[in-house]
Amino acid sequence: MTEKTAARIAVIADTSLQRHVLQQALTSSGYQVVMNSDPARLDQETLNACETDLWLVDLAQSEDSPLVDSLMENASAPVLFGEGHAPERHSENYPRWERRLFGKLKKLVGDPSQAVGPSLEALLAEAQRPSRLDLPAALADTPLEAGEPARQVWLLAASLGGPAAVKAFLDALPGGLPVGFVYAQHIDASFEGALPQAVGRHSQWHVNPARHGDPVRCGEVVVVPISYELGFSDEGQMLIAERGWPEPYSPSIDQMMLNLAQHYAALSGVIAFSGMGSDGTAAAGYVRRQGGLIWTQRADSCACPSMPDSLREGGYSSFSGDPRELAEALVNHLAEQCR
Repeated sequence: MTEKTAARIAVIADTSLQRHVLQQALTSSGYQVVMNSDPARLDQETLNACETDLWLVDLAQSEDSPLVDSLMENASAPVLFGEGHAPERHSENYPRWERRLFGKLKKLVGDPSQAVGPSLEALLAEAQRPSRLDLPAALADTPLEAGEPARQVWLLAASLGGPAAVKAFLDALPGGLPVGFVYAQHIDASFEGALPQAVGRHSQWHVNPARHGDPVRCGEVVVVPISYELGFSDEGQMLIAERGWPEPYSPSIDQMMLNLAQHYAALSGVIAFSGMGSDGTAAAGYVRRQGGLIWTQRADSCACPSMPDSLREGGYSSFSGDPRELAEALVNHLAEQCR
């Protein structure tokens, strides 16, 4: 599997529901499903001809399958036995099931978010300077010390296709807003240092690494560490833990949402941009109960809509738009608070 190519998965499952759920889970997480079949419909020739990086076998029936026995003995690719009966996609158990499956796949065939890093090159080469939204009078007339600690902090959450979407959002956003951002991006850690320049180079926002012991400030975007969990003290200082994020995502958008909403409550918000899987959905109910808003990038403007789709399907998103429309909605939301 090359860095830019999705791993190929061949699914063998003996119930149509399980095949359907696995197909959805695998493709939404960025994997390529090259076979999805009932073992009763397969023969040895079909198995031998299948070019795959991993076999995923999920059988509800307990009786022996000679074909599966043969696969176990002769397969050149690893064989993973599934996680058992998949829960309903919208049930509270689904994200846990998906995380468990993704964690195993990540160890065996790699993480599809490794494709995000190389995409930064195009953003760094981009010469275009898109037009910026105007700062409404209600905000322009409100004195704001640049760099003062932000009372409101929003999370920008993204995976595959995320850097381009976040850059378009920040390019459109005027400076002088009474808000700070934390930006959680699924990406290989080797590209972490390139993110601030790639997404912030044309915007009025300062994109910075996280700073232990310092608050998130107005006018800045703090890049959430890839390898270490980011939380907040009672006084709002950023705390970079010595521990990593809960598996399998780095950073874990679910955990970042919990940490943000626990401290900022109704003064927090989440914007989920283009991305794979359903990271963020498990924590969305808590964010809403704390009074935080959740917005999502509209599917037709996403390179990969799975992550925002999951939040919409769960009923958590109160607004959807393309990156510029999301920026406009945030400006209007903040202006409304000043009136």
